Amino acid sequence: MKKLALWAVPLLLFSIALYLGAGAVSREAERFTPERFAALQAEEALVLVEIHATWCVTCRRQREIVRRYRELHPEVDLVLLSIDFDTQKPAVEALGAKYQSTLVLYRGRERLWYSVAETREQVIFAALNRAR
Repeated sequence: MKKLALWAVPLLLFSIALYLGAGAVSREAERFTPERFAALQAEEALVLVEIHATWCVTCRRQREIVRRYRELHPEVDLVLLSIDFDTQKPAVEALGAKYQSTLVLYRGRERLWYSVAETREQVIFAALNRAR
């Protein structure tokens, strides 16, 4: 019985480390799915949807600004969902977006902010701060 207990301690510590590390992973953008978005809306979560394209320089700049915001404001419970403009057309159309580099901020089902091609850090930070 002692051998089992001693063996279980490293497994328990590993499990705790995985659990604590899961928060860091969830800080990254998640791939948008209608189901995940609906669940977050039902939870009244603060959700930023980024509609991006891999080839889009503006999109990369926006992502960097959002990453920096999240680093500076870890207390803000912000979920980032990412829609690929080129491969997720139904989701792009469902949100009424016409262009990549579109950012849409929601609290629950309420749309708080909608922006296309915005790369001014102070503007993006201000929109996120108003929603907190």
